[in-house]
Amino acid sequence: MSGGVDSSVTVALLKEQGYDVVGVHIKMWSDPSIPCNFKEDRYDAMRAAEKIGIPFQTWDLTEEYRTAVVEYMIREYAAGRTPNPDVMCNRHVKFGVFLRRALEAGADFVATGHYARIRNQESGIRSLDAARDKNKDQSYFLWTLGQEQLKHCLFPIGEYTKPEVREIARKFSLPTAEKKDSQGICFIGEIDLNAFLKKHIPMRPGLIVTTAGRIVGEHDGLAFYTIGQREGLGIGGGIPYYVAAKDATANTLVVAEGPYDEKLFRQELAVMDVNWISGSAPPSGGFRCEARIRYRQPLQKCTVNLQPTTYKLQTIFDEPQRAVTPGQSIVFYRGEEMLGGGIIV
Repeated sequence: MSGGVDSSVTVALLKEQGYDVVGVHIKMWSDPSIPCNFKEDRYDAMRAAEKIGIPFQTWDLTEEYRTAVVEYMIREYAAGRTPNPDVMCNRHVKFGVFLRRALEAGADFVATGHYARIRNQESGIRSLDAARDKNKDQSYFLWTLGQEQLKHCLFPIGEYTKPEVREIARKFSLPTAEKKDSQGICFIGEIDLNAFLKKHIPMRPGLIVTTAGRIVGEHDGLAFYTIGQREGLGIGGGIPYYVAAKDATANTLVVAEGPYDEKLFRQELAVMDVNWISGSAPPSGGFRCEARIRYRQPLQKCTVNLQPTTYKLQTIFDEPQRAVTPGQSIVFYRGEEMLGGGIIV
């Protein structure tokens, strides 16, 4: 129970359905230099649990979170990539150590407030489908899950829209019914990411050049920028510049002049650290599906080629994609079903 409306309604629905439910709030952040709403969120979760009438516990997983999410995030930015901490939080913390600890404590399932759906196929395979509310669908962040996790997972609100979830919360008179959705990094919230990174990664200034080779400014260090970024470049002149590439050898930040510069687009990309929800890779050879390279991006048609090389597969989009960002997730779909995903190289 995060202290938000989604996890509160999850608990209320399960209790109504006859499950024996224990509410657990996970403490994941302990850096006093960065504001965190842990105490307020925990209090809201406690109030919701009390209203529903279930036991409530707090589990301290700050060490696991620091290792699996925070250190990973710093390491990836330092290497010039753009990580996805929410994906790794799900992989290693919520459906990693938390799930294992819950099962060891005697639980049959863990349930979260994720907007996604689990479907049991006749073959016994559990599919992970997009949520009914396409504006809130969070299947993109769950591509690292597999059959071992899914057989112990419940996502009760995946069948509801956000307005319906709010209405259910009101029906149960939950204290979180009108609470605003949290934003920012998983379990940390809204932080000044650049300021945070500069506490952990040394600045290494260099030149900013256009895709045509013209010098237009200086950067603080390649680690502090991401592909497609427009704000915070410190370049004047009235032209909208976008980060197109990072040249680590020359320590140069390459920017495109305007959003339609061809250097901002890629049609092919390689993928590593691939996971398939079914537990087995698709048949060898290419197959057609749809994919997205960032959260909430409309699904894009593509061909996926399984590669017996350093990388697990190659993805070729029908149309060039803007701001393909190494370190981010690409997630594959066939209709409603999320097939799996991987990390963009």
